[in-house]
Amino acid sequence: MKYFVFLQLFLVCALSSFAAPVDEVVKISIEQQYDQVRPGGKSALAVHFELDEDWHFYASAKSAPGGMNLKVVPAAEKLITFAEPVLPGSHQYFDKSSNKTLEVFSDKFTVFVPFTVSETDESVEVVVSFNIDGAVCSGLQCRLPDFDGLTAKVKINPQAVMSGSKFVLPEIKGPGPGLYSILFALGLAILAGLSLNIMPCVWPVLPLIVMRIIEQARQSRGRSIVMGLAFCLGILLFFGCLAGANIILQLFYGTALQWGDQFRNPAFVGGMAILLVVLALFMFGLFAITVPSSIASKSGSGKGYTGAVGMGFLAAILSTPCSFGILAAAFAWAQSQKLVLGTVAIMSIGVGMAIPYAILTSIPGLLKKMPKAGQWMEIFKQAVGFILLFIAIWLIAALPQQYRVSMLYFALAVSFCIWMWGGWVSYNTKLSRKVIIRIIAVLIAIAAAMASFSKGSSIDWQKYDTDVIDSAIKEDRPVLIKFMADWCLSCKVVEKTVYSNKDVARLIKEKNVLAIKADTTTRQMPATKALKDIYNEPGVPVSMLFLPGEKEPVRWHNDFFADELKELLEELPAQ
Repeated sequence: MKYFVFLQLFLVCALSSFAAPVDEVVKISIEQQYDQVRPGGKSALAVHFELDEDWHFYASAKSAPGGMNLKVVPAAEKLITFAEPVLPGSHQYFDKSSNKTLEVFSDKFTVFVPFTVSETDESVEVVVSFNIDGAVCSGLQCRLPDFDGLTAKVKINPQAVMSGSKFVLPEIKGPGPGLYSILFALGLAILAGLSLNIMPCVWPVLPLIVMRIIEQARQSRGRSIVMGLAFCLGILLFFGCLAGANIILQLFYGTALQWGDQFRNPAFVGGMAILLVVLALFMFGLFAITVPSSIASKSGSGKGYTGAVGMGFLAAILSTPCSFGILAAAFAWAQSQKLVLGTVAIMSIGVGMAIPYAILTSIPGLLKKMPKAGQWMEIFKQAVGFILLFIAIWLIAALPQQYRVSMLYFALAVSFCIWMWGGWVSYNTKLSRKVIIRIIAVLIAIAAAMASFSKGSSIDWQKYDTDVIDSAIKEDRPVLIKFMADWCLSCKVVEKTVYSNKDVARLIKEKNVLAIKADTTTRQMPATKALKDIYNEPGVPVSMLFLPGEKEPVRWHNDFFADELKELLEELPAQ
């Protein structure tokens, strides 16, 4: 079992290089740009990191769990003023436990700390201390190393020559993207928008939408163009709403609109899966979608234009459930740019989606070259339904394990209710019978949701207390300790896959198991010290079950051990 081992920091009189505390997975050394610095001069310290393979520090405060990104904070006794540390370029790391791409530092990298020396007539030696904070993680666990005592001594000498620089300090701020890079990126955003038109979710409605616009505009070619532009305006309005949300989040909340984060929310992913199932049933002809009169109306130019805008907005909405991969990449680039450029990039996606409709409605003759409606269209429509079902199953498979079976049952219940809604009534069915059948269908769907997602019994977790734990063990009472931290992504996976299990919660209650939640979010917490000093564990997540009569606990360091825990709990005598 690995645990932290720190070596003592020592200083070399030459002051060119300093050894740092060495953890089993992290090594740090400090190098000075110049051996001596004269008053009023500028210099820098280079903090070199070397991490073992598969370990990393989080780079971005926005994406780091609990804000536990790498922070290097220098402090000096006197005469030295520090500038902002210069961090290296990060790279992307896909975290399997959270299904999220994060920005990280790994392998060997350097953080440069520039500083300026104040005017003085004396030769003096100034001690610089470093506070290095942040979680260092692998694919299985996270650790919170303690680098206290990391210092360096800077010699200030009025006669210093300041020659023989040991490294070149990189520029803190480089130039912004060039015009070519911006135009290239915006071109890709337009291509991303064009690709939205081939998304399966929007296929069945696009021909109908375009034909409706053309029918409304048969009076003149000019009206056809205006109706097409109104439709395009509806598309741009949707992306304008996204751009506006991004502006509000950045200006007022200091965060960014990360397209794709919603797909990490089980409720949203489940809702999208059900939506795709419903759309698939529409493809199979189990029910029909009635276009609102405000959209379908042909009377009056005002209503016609309003309807065209509404249809454009609808088309943009329908394209997004199946296009989260494309939009996530486009939005990721937009969030990394300045606010104005990011807004233009988001709107460029809408422009790309709108271009085909502007062309079709401006040149109605192009529609005559499209294949005429026939049996092939019905077959194509039903084939799209199977594609939607495939995507729905893929989304359900991406849900946490404890939700998958429930979501499948709920999808089946919704399908039955849709069948009732559209198949048990017809156009000639009496209104009273139609209302009764559809009310019953809605009630069945609500009841299915309550049955499928009803909250199971929860575990009564107690705060970590060594005395309480020791007392329970002496009384031969089983004790379960869950070591976790708010910034630990794997801990959240364990919570969902193990401790949200209804059988585990039931057995803990039946067997009178003392359940302890050992929070190690910060170094000052009692559980953090106990994890290292008492249990010799290097990091979280880790769970321990103390069984009566056994000296050593059963330990789990992986994310999926619900079945093993249940077997041990079932063997315990009833209390």
